[in-house]
Amino acid sequence: MTKPKDSAGGWGALNSSMHFLRREGFLKGNATLLRMNKPGGFDCPGCAWPDPKNHSVAEFCENGVKALTYETTHKRADPALFASHTVSEMRGWDDFTLENTGRLTQPMAYDSGTDHYVGISWEEAFSRIATQLQSLGSPDEAIFYTSGRTSNEAAFLYQLLGRLYGTNNFPDCSNMCHESSGVGMGESIGTGKGTVSLEDFEKADAIFIFGQNPGTNHPRMLTELQRASKRGAKIVSFNPLKESGLLAFTHPQHPVDMLLNRSTPISSSYYQVSVGGDLAAVRAMIKHILELEESRPGILDRAFIGEQTHGFDAFRAMVESTPWEELLGQCGLSREEIGEVAETYIRAESVICCWAMGLTQHRHGVANIQEIVNLLLLRGNIGRPGAGPCPVRGHSNVQGDRTMGITEFPTESFLSALEKNFGFTAPRKHGYSVIHAIKVMAEGKARFFLGMGGNFASATPDSDLTWRALSNCDMTVHVSTHLNRSHVIHGKSALILPCLGRSEADYQASGRQSVTVEDSMSMVHASTGINKPASPELWSEPAIVAGIGRALFPDGPVDWESLVGDYDLIRKRIEAVIPGFDGYNERIKERGGFHLRNPASYREWRTANGKANFSANPLPDLSIAPGRLRLMTVRSHNQYNTTVYDYGDRYRGIDGERRVIFLNAEDMRGLGLDEGARVTLQSHSGDGVVRRAPGFRPVAYSIPRGCAAAYFPETNVLVGIDDHALKSFTPMSKYIEITLERE
Repeated sequence: MTKPKDSAGGWGALNSSMHFLRREGFLKGNATLLRMNKPGGFDCPGCAWPDPKNHSVAEFCENGVKALTYETTHKRADPALFASHTVSEMRGWDDFTLENTGRLTQPMAYDSGTDHYVGISWEEAFSRIATQLQSLGSPDEAIFYTSGRTSNEAAFLYQLLGRLYGTNNFPDCSNMCHESSGVGMGESIGTGKGTVSLEDFEKADAIFIFGQNPGTNHPRMLTELQRASKRGAKIVSFNPLKESGLLAFTHPQHPVDMLLNRSTPISSSYYQVSVGGDLAAVRAMIKHILELEESRPGILDRAFIGEQTHGFDAFRAMVESTPWEELLGQCGLSREEIGEVAETYIRAESVICCWAMGLTQHRHGVANIQEIVNLLLLRGNIGRPGAGPCPVRGHSNVQGDRTMGITEFPTESFLSALEKNFGFTAPRKHGYSVIHAIKVMAEGKARFFLGMGGNFASATPDSDLTWRALSNCDMTVHVSTHLNRSHVIHGKSALILPCLGRSEADYQASGRQSVTVEDSMSMVHASTGINKPASPELWSEPAIVAGIGRALFPDGPVDWESLVGDYDLIRKRIEAVIPGFDGYNERIKERGGFHLRNPASYREWRTANGKANFSANPLPDLSIAPGRLRLMTVRSHNQYNTTVYDYGDRYRGIDGERRVIFLNAEDMRGLGLDEGARVTLQSHSGDGVVRRAPGFRPVAYSIPRGCAAAYFPETNVLVGIDDHALKSFTPMSKYIEITLERE
């Protein structure tokens, strides 16, 4: 059986970092690394983990090295590349091959007569976009998609552009990852953001981690977990897969540990919950706690529950009426294991609960989050030091984009402030999320797609439908740094607009500019690029938005030229529209930036009833037909979101390939499979559509019976468009019913 490496980091991380530095341009990348995540430098283009106040000499991780070298690469996707290959030919390349062509260098337009992308001027590109938008029958026929890498300044101008045009169609990558977190916490405690700070990790007695793989997705988090482990905090992990980063960690920047090959244990307890069984596991913990309260009064924080919360009695009655057999059957854990983890929770004075997409991408994703909030509320673990909910978000400014108004359902207060400051009437009709945008494009009800970063074609569910939807558009436009799948799955006309990377110097009329980002814990700080741009033809994202705005609205009411000429002016407009940004330009000069106040951190509950709410959600139906497996999609260690840096997955023992499916060894024997076989995965959705992904190699791995895992985006084709979380519409990428067919 293939086993995960017993420790993350260490020499493997150092050697991998050196490999990517050499492959993409060592000298430039090495010098630039020392300015990443530092005051006066630039923010990592990877994950949203916060920067510590006391920076080390090298404040980056292995995946940060990959993200940076990907951006500083010497490779170029220039006009010569596009002249040498038709779009039809490039459509047959895999994701790694597409993006490994390097940095885009100038605007490109699709020529349907030759099936090639050809060079175009910026002004012509803006003119074509404006003409296309002006030709639509309704503003709601346009889709404005946003990636989580987009800066606050670009995001604010982008949402302003779309709302001036007349639509709230702002689907974004949050719809596909942490939307369930936002909806769930919003109903429960009145905020969609986590309530903890980095300092709280230094004070927590226990840290519970659900459905998250920090070793691959947020490696700098391992530093905080290592510190917590060394001071004696309990770290409890729930994950169907054994993951190296949750087992142990050797910090590559600690010389003694490296020389002695010494690692720090991370998880004090590790529970391999069945896919989809997290809600049942947490509810079983709660049931155990409530039963203990009868004989050990004082376990619950009765004062907090009585003064600060609503719905406890109804929730308690529901928990007590749920049979133990049902809870244990769903989560796959024993009564003894539940008792053990419940005692860990009870003995800890302060508890942080972290999670990622292992919880959000289920039909019951919102209920998963609310059950974690229920657990925290039992002992008052919200709104005090060392405690609280911590959704660990992915891309570096995905939280900031939502703060800036990138949402399909803006608040009335936000729209009113926007109107007051810019002198126009904003649309009130709610727009389309990602799922709904795909549907309306496929139906011909939306004819224009603009992607501000990201890779929509590879990030989304139901790949065949999504690709038909994009191809059905009259025009698709993508603001990008690299060639990707979305450029070759294009509309009738298509434009590629190349932009600056996070590490590159951005000069506008008033001089060198800084942008700002908001990390996963609501810290807002500046990011200033230092490198020479990959091409003189690259424009910044704010400048690109302003260019479209000038072409579309030549007579105002926004002076796009002045705003993009000095980003301080954009920030002054943000300050006037969005609460919490008073003194924006001055506060980002402070070391580490500034923190956006979170009311729930102070036990101010911005809910309809003014209380923190216990949520009594029914257990989901996890029954599946005989012979089927529950598939969860995962990232390899050599990818970030849809960007594949290389083949293989060091921590899981996979070398030089991606089309593998991790299975329990007993399940493999029962299916008559060995690791030399090839299988086609077929999903089973309620709509009856046959969705298949061929060419996968079975790999025996440490995973519960009846469960499986495979990499996305290769398996996105299996996720039906209507297979999504209730309320949040997040795709069910962590719970796909499949069967295997031997090839």
